[in-house]
Amino acid sequence: MVKLEENLRLGKQSMEEKLKQILLFFIPEQCHDTYLLEHRFTDVPCFKALVSKLLGFAIIAGSLLVKVPQIMKIYKSKSAEGVSFIAVLLDLIAITSHMAYSYVNGYPFSSWGDTSFLAFQTLVIAELILYYQCYPILSYVFSMAYGGFAYTLCSGKTPLHVLTTMQSLNIPILLAGKLSQAYTIYQNRCVGQLSAVTVFMLLGGSLARIFTSIEETGDSIMIITFCSSTFANALIAFQVICFWNKKSARNSEQAYTSARPVAAVKDGRKCD
Repeated sequence: MVKLEENLRLGKQSMEEKLKQILLFFIPEQCHDTYLLEHRFTDVPCFKALVSKLLGFAIIAGSLLVKVPQIMKIYKSKSAEGVSFIAVLLDLIAITSHMAYSYVNGYPFSSWGDTSFLAFQTLVIAELILYYQCYPILSYVFSMAYGGFAYTLCSGKTPLHVLTTMQSLNIPILLAGKLSQAYTIYQNRCVGQLSAVTVFMLLGGSLARIFTSIEETGDSIMIITFCSSTFANALIAFQVICFWNKKSARNSEQAYTSARPVAAVKDGRKCD
């Protein structure tokens, strides 16, 4: 009987320890004590920490598929028309440097894990753009070059001050890339093969990342980066709403072209 009670006690301790390990994956240790020992479930700092963790993992889960609609749209149409390669390239550089900076600094995975999946999907988009622009060999070379670039940044061989500088440069890089895409949309007067689903998911993700960066890292560079990214994503999302009906835009452009033949060479070239 004594042995049975001892086994039950040990089993209970083991379960409590496992439960604690699971909870510590989502909340700081002090919040574990606040919730389970002190039963203060209305503690604001712990609630914000929990929300930040859950939001971070939700963003990571969403990032698994966030750019798949864009990939499939390009693949099915066999065209990357309307998608700026410069914008994709700059986005890939910014995502990769942010991933390396966060990884080397030891920040929680929930605060940056989505970048690993975004980097892979962005790389695929860049490859498809090159491939459908009749540069298949260049697309393979680009993939290998990117692999070397990412390894160099994440392996610890790159000094931290270099990664910090790159993270700081992410702000103008992100803005340049996003504004390049915005200019392409404005110039074409249509979204082309740009996926609206991907655009709005990126907007939601960057907006949520402002909160998680404040709560989990407190890194001012990361916070400013996500604020800039949110602004640029919002601009593109606004353009998607304005130019979504590309068929109507094309019809109006054709009507304008028939009335003004001189403009046909300049304007009648985009989105079919």
